Amino acid sequence: MKQLSALTAVLMAAGLAGCGGDVATNTDVNAVNPTEPVSDWQLVWSDEFDGSSIDSNKWTHEVNCAGGGNNEKQCYTDSADNAFVADGKLHIVALPAPEGSPLPYTSARLNTKYQGDFKYGRFEMRAKLPSGQGAWPAFWMLPTDEVYGGWPKSGEIDIMEAVNLKTVNAEGVAEANVHGTLHYGRDFPNNESSGKAYLLPDDINPADDFHTYAIEWQEGEIRWYVDGYLYQTQRASQLRRNADGIPVSLSHRGWFAEYFNIASGELETQWNAAPFDQRFHLLLNLAVGGNWPENVNNLGIDAEAFADGQTYEIDYVRVYQCGQDLDSGKGCETIRAGYDDAETLVEGKAPNPPPPPSSIPQNLTIFSGTPNPNWPAWDCCGGSTPALVDDAEFGSVYEFVVGAQPTVNGFISRTEFITDENGQASPFDATGLIERGSISFDMQVVSPPNDTASTWMFKVESDNSFTAVEIPLTNGSDGVAPVTGQWQTYSFPLQMLADAGLDLAAIDVVMVFPAWTTGEGAVYRVTNVQIAQPVENIAVDIYTDGENAAWAMWNCCGNNEPTEQFDDEAHGLVAEFSIGAEPTVVGFNSRENIGAGEPFDASAILANGLVQFEMKVVNAPTNPDSSWMFKIEATAGETLSAVEVPLSNGSGGVEPVTGEWATYTFSLQSLFDAGLDISAIDVLMVFPAWGTGDGAVFRLDNVRIFDPNAVNSEITLFRHNVASNWKLWDCCAGSTPQRVFTDEPYGAVAQFEILGSPETVLGFQADTDVSHDASAILGNGAVRFDMRVVGAPSAPDVEWFFKIESSGAATAVELPLTAGGPAPVTGEWATYTFSLQSLFDAGLDISDINVLMVFPGWGTGQGAVYQIDNVEISKN
Repeated sequence: MKQLSALTAVLMAAGLAGCGGDVATNTDVNAVNPTEPVSDWQLVWSDEFDGSSIDSNKWTHEVNCAGGGNNEKQCYTDSADNAFVADGKLHIVALPAPEGSPLPYTSARLNTKYQGDFKYGRFEMRAKLPSGQGAWPAFWMLPTDEVYGGWPKSGEIDIMEAVNLKTVNAEGVAEANVHGTLHYGRDFPNNESSGKAYLLPDDINPADDFHTYAIEWQEGEIRWYVDGYLYQTQRASQLRRNADGIPVSLSHRGWFAEYFNIASGELETQWNAAPFDQRFHLLLNLAVGGNWPENVNNLGIDAEAFADGQTYEIDYVRVYQCGQDLDSGKGCETIRAGYDDAETLVEGKAPNPPPPPSSIPQNLTIFSGTPNPNWPAWDCCGGSTPALVDDAEFGSVYEFVVGAQPTVNGFISRTEFITDENGQASPFDATGLIERGSISFDMQVVSPPNDTASTWMFKVESDNSFTAVEIPLTNGSDGVAPVTGQWQTYSFPLQMLADAGLDLAAIDVVMVFPAWTTGEGAVYRVTNVQIAQPVENIAVDIYTDGENAAWAMWNCCGNNEPTEQFDDEAHGLVAEFSIGAEPTVVGFNSRENIGAGEPFDASAILANGLVQFEMKVVNAPTNPDSSWMFKIEATAGETLSAVEVPLSNGSGGVEPVTGEWATYTFSLQSLFDAGLDISAIDVLMVFPAWGTGDGAVFRLDNVRIFDPNAVNSEITLFRHNVASNWKLWDCCAGSTPQRVFTDEPYGAVAQFEILGSPETVLGFQADTDVSHDASAILGNGAVRFDMRVVGAPSAPDVEWFFKIESSGAATAVELPLTAGGPAPVTGEWATYTFSLQSLFDAGLDISDINVLMVFPGWGTGQGAVYQIDNVEISKN
C-alpha cells in the first residue's frame, strides 16, 4: 500500500507543472433545502465503535513523545489504557505518566492514513469532549501524499478542536468554544491559518454531552457544522483579472498554496483549490498542554484535572461522498441562507498577486536607510562587517572600514553572499534606463586612508563579473573628489558605463573604495545608493480649480446636477454636490458617455501612490446617523472592481465637520489590497451612506491620484490660482500682482501692472530653496501660457519679452515674446509656447527652474496692465 501511495504521489506531483488560476465555487443556494436530509450523500467509510477493540484495518496508533510539534506534554502510546472501545464508543484517555517517563502525561493519537484516504466529502463525528486546563482534543485531517511539500504547504484541515473546556475565568465564564481551522501557505515559520470559533446555544458546554461535528469539503470550498448548524465557510481565493487576463487583485481572499512548479523549478504562489484538492486522512487525538492551551485561559496545565484522567469519547466517525460528482464533491451542499455572509464566510490569508508589469522601466534602490535583503553590504576581502550607524544628516547609513588587508567594499547581489532568509540574488537589468539613468550615491569620508596619494574608485560589475568598469570617483558627472567630513553626491550615467564596456542587463555589484592596497585606515559612510532615472509623475488631476472634462462631475441616481462654485481665496472654484430625497451616490466619472472613457492606470505608482481630495460639508444630511463613505471603482474589459470604505478610514481618520475643509488620503496599496484593479480606475465617489444623504450639500477640490515621491516633471504654475510654493512676483517696483476674475473660460487670472517708476520685470517666482526639475521631459516638453494686454504701455512700439531663470539666476534665457507666439494685441488672449529643448540649447539649466517672467522691454513698460493664465511646464 505504501509503495502504491508513493507512486501515486509522483504521478500527482507531475501533474502540478503549470497548474494555476483560480477556482470558481458554484454552490447553488437554491439546490438544497437545508431543513431536509441531502439524499445524495453516500456513506463510504465509517466506524461505529460497536466492537470490543479498535479496528486496526481502519486506525493506526501513533507512538512517540514528539509533543505534536507544539511542545505538548504527552507521549502517544498504543496502550489500551490510553485508547479502547467500550459501550459502543471509542475512549481516548489522557493520564499522568509513570514516574521517570519522558513527558508527564500519556495519551493516544489515531489516524486512518492508507486505510481511509479521501478527497472531498462530508466528514462527521459525534463526541463528548474532555475538560480542564490543558486538555486539547481534536478531530482533524492531514494530507496523505504531501504533494505540495511538508507541513503546512500541503494543508491541514481541523474539523474540531477545543482547549481548556469548562475552565472558569475571573469573570466566572466557563470556556466553551470549539474551533475550525485551515493551515496552509508558506514554510514554517511563515505559514498561515484561518478559521473561527463557535459557541453552542444556551450556554451549552461541549464537555457536558455528545454533539456532532462535521465539515463538508468540496472543490474550492469547506464548510463547518456543529449539530447540523453551519457556522463557518472558507473558500479558495478567487482572482480578479484585467482586460489582458493578467491577475490584478483578489475578488475573494481565501486560502492559497506555495510550491515549486515541477516544469519551471520556480517557487510559485497559486490561488486555486490547492492544497485542498488532494486526498487527506483522518486523525483523532487528545493532547495535554502545548503552545496553545498553556498560553490561554488560566495558563499552564491543571494537574488536578488530569489526576484521574481526562476522556475524549467518540460515538462514531462517518465519511460520506457526493454521488452527483465524486471528482469535485459538489452537488450535495447542506447550506442555509447567509452561509457566505460576512458573519460566516471567513477571509483567508492569501497574498495579493503581484501588480501587473509596468511599461515604465523601474528604478532600483540598493540602500537608502533600510537594508535591501537582495543587495547586502559587503567587504570583499578585508574581513570586516559593514555596519549600520546613525548619521546626523542621513539617519541610518552604512559605514565601511579598510584595514591592513587590501579589500574593496560595496553592495552585492549574488547567491553566495545573500544571508537574509528573505533575500535572493537579483541582478538588475538597467537597459531600459540607459538614456537618462545613472548609478548614484552619497558618501562621506570619516577618516581618509593613511596613504595620502590614494585614489578613490568606483566599480560596477555585471553578470557575475563577465563585464566590469572601474574608474576614479572624479570621473562621475559631479566631478568631485572626496573631502573628509563632507557628504557628497556621486553620479555615473549608465550610458557612460555602457560605453566603457559594462553589460547593463545584469548589474550585480556596486563598489566604492580607495584604490587596492592604498586604503588602510579609511573609514567612510554610504547611503542613497540607487540605479535610477528621473521618474515622470504618473498622476491625474480629477478636479483642481475647474472641471476636468475627462472626469465629469456626476450624480449617479438623483436629480440634482453637480455645479461649480467659488468657495474662498485658497480653493477658488470647487465642485459642489447636493443630495435630495432620491438615494444616490456622487463624484467623478470617466466612463464613456459620462467622461472621456479612458480609465487611469496607476500600476506604476502602486508602492507610493495616493488618492487624495479636500472636502467641506456645507449642509449635513438631515439623518443624524448618516455616515460618509468613499468609493472607487475600476473597469477592465467586462470586469468591475470596487472598494467602498468609511471616509474616516482615510489618513487622519476624521469625520467631516460642517463648514470646515479637511483633506482625505487613501493609499493605492491599501485599495489594491482591498481588491481594486488599480490599472483601470474610472470612478471616484464621496457620499453619505446610501439612503441617508437627504439634505446634504458638500464640496470637493484638489481631487488627485498621484505619487508624492515622484519627480513631477510637469507643473502648472498658475491656473485659476498660483501653484503651491510659488508666488506672483514684482522684481523691482514694489507693486503687488493680483489674482483677478475675468469672463469664462479663464475665470481667475494673474494680473500685473507697471504704473510708474522704477522700472521692473514681473512674473512667477518659486519660494526660497524651491525649484522645478523638468529634465525628464526635455525632449518633448515646453513652457506655455496664455496672455492678454489689458492696458498697453504708454510708450509706442514696445517689445515684449519672455525670460526664464534657474536658482540665483545662475543660468537664464531671455527671448522676444514673439519667439513663442504672436505679437500681443490689446484685449486679445494669445497662447505662447517655448520648447524646453530650445531653452536648454540656449543655456538654461532645466533641472532647476526658479523664475518665469513676462514683461515689456526695460524702461518702456509704464502704463502696462496685462493678465496671464494657464502657465505650465508640461509635455507636448
